[in-house]
Amino acid sequence: MEDYIVRATAANNQIRAFAATTREMVETAREHHNTSPVATAALGRLLSAGAMMGSMMKNDTDMLTLQIRGDGPLGGITVTADSKANVKGYVNNPDVLLPAKNGKLDVGGAVGIGLLQVIKDMGLKEPYSGQTILVSSEIAEDLTYYFANSEQVPSSVGLGVLMNKNNTVRRAGGFIIQLMPFAQEETIARLEENLKNITSVTELLDRGYTPQQLLEELLAGLDLEITDTVPTRFYCNCSKERVEKAIVSVGKKEIQKMIDDGEEIEVKCHFCNAAYKYSVDELKEIIKRSK
Repeated sequence: MEDYIVRATAANNQIRAFAATTREMVETAREHHNTSPVATAALGRLLSAGAMMGSMMKNDTDMLTLQIRGDGPLGGITVTADSKANVKGYVNNPDVLLPAKNGKLDVGGAVGIGLLQVIKDMGLKEPYSGQTILVSSEIAEDLTYYFANSEQVPSSVGLGVLMNKNNTVRRAGGFIIQLMPFAQEETIARLEENLKNITSVTELLDRGYTPQQLLEELLAGLDLEITDTVPTRFYCNCSKERVEKAIVSVGKKEIQKMIDDGEEIEVKCHFCNAAYKYSVDELKEIIKRSK
């Protein structure tokens, strides 16, 4: 099944909601980065959130970056998304192995104490940047806290990644539900009641729930209206030309050293792990072009 996001409103526009199924995306990320189960779960949760938050942006050129920096063994997670819900991302230490906690992958332990930063580049002079502390390091709660504190939008975020025994991704997805400023008390009370009944996103996904059905459950009795469906995927736009810019940024001195070594070099893209090779002659050309 292809990954997609469902966008919806409820309670006569007092609520806006997003739900996604992202198994393919998270499995693609796992294959690219060869992540351990706990690293896959952490990265998968942030990729799923990034896809939904990317789809909230208006313009084709808008870009979103989500960065988690913690003192846990993962080191950090970076995800970027565009307004078409193309996402890519990586964890600093993909090999982290931790014992399970309460029968589940210990994402909070892998991330540790730290900060969540959200950067939105919407073509203005300066990108918008919001930063909050990690309240649980489980990612969904941290984003709920971010929305309430940095964007002043009361929200509920649920994210989940379920692994197979062979460490491939079995299920992945999540939801973001947001209250508009004019939401009435009875709407809020009903939503809170519905949210109490949802124990785990992964459990519902594993029972075969689609994003539509997730929202039907979360927004029961609130006149759910699906507005549209958006495809989402793991997509990296790196190329040999783009990676060349990274080589140029190290400076001519360093490039000259590489040339003097007389060996071709290999540069990997952080986001998708694709490897690009540059011969000595190509490095000489790069120096010429950067003059």
